[in-house]
Amino acid sequence: MALHHAKPGEPVRLASLGTEHSTALVKTDQFEAIHLVVRGGESLAPHRVAGEFTLHCLTGRVRVSLTGAGNIALDAGDWLYLERGEEHGVEGLEDATLLLTILF
Repeated sequence: MALHHAKPGEPVRLASLGTEHSTALVKTDQFEAIHLVVRGGESLAPHRVAGEFTLHCLTGRVRVSLTGAGNIALDAGDWLYLERGEEHGVEGLEDATLLLTILF
C-alpha cells in the first residue's frame, strides 16, 4: 500500500496522528513535512539534513544537540530553525511530537 501524502488544500489534523509513530505528511521537490514522534529516553543519533529545516515542538519536551554549539531544550510550542547540513541529534526528555519541515 502506498503511503498517503497530503494534497494541496487538504487539511491534516496533527493531533489525530497520535504518538505511536512518525508520519510523512508531504514531500515535494521544494520541501518535506514530517510529524515526528520521539519517545522519552529515546534518541535520534547525530546526523545532517540536506536542506534548511525547522522543528516545531507540538507536545512534550526534547533536547536538540548541536555539534560544537551545545544543547537546546524545546518545550511544547517552541520552534527552532537550523541551517543546511548542520549536524544535530534529538533526545526525548519526555514523550514528544514535533513538526519537522525540511526545505530543499
